[in-house]
Amino acid sequence: MRALAFRTNGGPEVFEEIDRPVPEAGAGQVLIQVAYAGVNFAEVQHRRGEFGAPDGPDGYDVPGLEVSGTVVSVGTGGLSEGDEVAAYLPGFGGYAEYAVAEATFVRPIGGVPAAMAAGLPCVFPTAYGVLHDAGRLRAGETVLIHAAAGGVGSAATRIARTLGAERVFGTVGSADKLVLAGSLGYDAVFTRDDFAGQVLEATDGRGADLVLDPVGGPVRKASLEALAPFGRVVVYGDLGRYEDWTADVWDLWKTNKTIAGFNIGDLARRSPATIGDYLADALSALESGGLTLPDPRVEPLAAASAVHQQLEAATTSGKTVLRVA
Repeated sequence: MRALAFRTNGGPEVFEEIDRPVPEAGAGQVLIQVAYAGVNFAEVQHRRGEFGAPDGPDGYDVPGLEVSGTVVSVGTGGLSEGDEVAAYLPGFGGYAEYAVAEATFVRPIGGVPAAMAAGLPCVFPTAYGVLHDAGRLRAGETVLIHAAAGGVGSAATRIARTLGAERVFGTVGSADKLVLAGSLGYDAVFTRDDFAGQVLEATDGRGADLVLDPVGGPVRKASLEALAPFGRVVVYGDLGRYEDWTADVWDLWKTNKTIAGFNIGDLARRSPATIGDYLADALSALESGGLTLPDPRVEPLAAASAVHQQLEAATTSGKTVLRVA
């Protein structure tokens, strides 16, 4: 099978097209003929070496955390050959013509287009997790979403509404993304250089009840300043590649503020059914019309290097998927 992989860590130029044997599904797994593979920032981190050096059986690692496609063989798990599915791949492997997935992380896509379904398995469990589980969002609250035009951000603004958020604000890293992010359903979008003051002004000094932060560094620190009483900052990434930052527990205690974390890799290890359930919820809501999303940007698999370059430069918006089949 054809796959896009790397045998050394580095920039987007390390990608190579390789040929590998088609893998086999074991007990509790399914083999999927991949139609589309979603692109996520974690795959940039994988390629750069932030998760370690390549250790595949042939010396290569194949990135890709989420796919859609057709089940071609089944170990066990309640799925059938021919099912059109979406799958989360915690061990990567999606940038290939075939991928093996644990059945726990696989769900039929129903009437959802395959290209859109490929962008759900990592993004939507993350969006649900940061809002509902780590963020404890309650009806009537105000949410602030950093990286508002990104894949998780554009999903989270819609899910926040379904969970009862009264107002949803966003921030972007550059002024040229304001118009795009503003079209995604936010009540207001700010640039990240002075968002704390703008959020406080927009809320008459009260602040946001919940802040979703995948950026880190000074953005994380300023997010605490923008919190309402009993407000929560949920950390789920480090796009800015800042050095570790430490909050003062005394200050959190004295100001009634909370910092929480969400990591989908840990969830996959310790509560895997949660990911499958959230993926099923997203597919069902999209099929029923209870949740709407813009169409993803679709690029050929060979364009992965260019897409990764754009992700690192923060020039992408919305969701990008790679056409594999």
